[in-house]
Amino acid sequence: MAYSQEVVKRARARLAQEKADRESENLQHLQQAYARVPRLRQIDQQLRMTMAKTAQLAFTTGGDITAALAQVKEENLALQAEREMLVRTHFEEGYLDDSSICSRCGGSGYLGSTMCECLAELCRQEQKKELTILSGSKENFGQFRLDYYSDQYDSRYGASPRAIMERNFKKCRQYAASFTEHAGNLLFVGGTGLGKTFLSACIAGAVADKGYSVMYETASHLFTKLEKAKFGGSEEDRQAVEKLNRCDLLIVDDLGTEMPGQFVTAALYNLLNDRLLAGKPMVISTNLNVDEMARRYSPQIASRLHGSFDRLTFVGEDIRVMKNRGL
Repeated sequence: MAYSQEVVKRARARLAQEKADRESENLQHLQQAYARVPRLRQIDQQLRMTMAKTAQLAFTTGGDITAALAQVKEENLALQAEREMLVRTHFEEGYLDDSSICSRCGGSGYLGSTMCECLAELCRQEQKKELTILSGSKENFGQFRLDYYSDQYDSRYGASPRAIMERNFKKCRQYAASFTEHAGNLLFVGGTGLGKTFLSACIAGAVADKGYSVMYETASHLFTKLEKAKFGGSEEDRQAVEKLNRCDLLIVDDLGTEMPGQFVTAALYNLLNDRLLAGKPMVISTNLNVDEMARRYSPQIASRLHGSFDRLTFVGEDIRVMKNRGL
């Protein structure tokens, strides 16, 4: 799963801070315990001395040291038992637990060269936080309402809008639930206010929750970003464009609402071509039909969008208008 450098950097910073906070809390508790029960400090000092004594015996004593080591071990066990009794008597359970924030990696975030689950979880959280900022929403599939769509048969569609949207909803939920790095592409086509953006955001959130990297962009913002990177943008702009090609799932909302032009057509063709060749999934929503896409962009782009994407047609009444009417 290809987390961006920025996401991993923020996650590692959070892990380092959590590790430092835990160590600081452990030290504070220990100092408070010493002040409350001075005997604990003495025991810890003696335990350190017995460890040093054991090392000294191993390296400096000639002959059989079995008896000496047994005596040191007996002293050590007696001190540990006394310490445990004092801790149980004077402090609540876990007060002097000096365990690290992760029992697997000790808080480093890695097991050899493999990312530990503790760091992976922080990456997922940072990815989801970044996604929420980009999409401006926190939609999930549980909030989708089919009652906004008529259950009356419509001869134009050969079914009721509700039946069509129920199929679309199930398709989107299944796509998110079974998502992999080669999950294929979805194309949402239909008028405004029919749920395209809502279901796009649902997919984005569900896929990000699984630990995949997701980029969610409106078409206008996407092409502004691509243009800045191409014509003298900063290193940050160029890295942002790299994320579009590198992320596990790219979602482009409202294709066709951006200002048209030669740059937009060329940039869209390159973006589609690069991700299709790499087999990287996309979800694109648009108000344009295939003929309108061919006229606005090019027949080649229209062909890619309708030939390499699983098309879902959104139907019904504008839900935003219905909500404004109090329905």
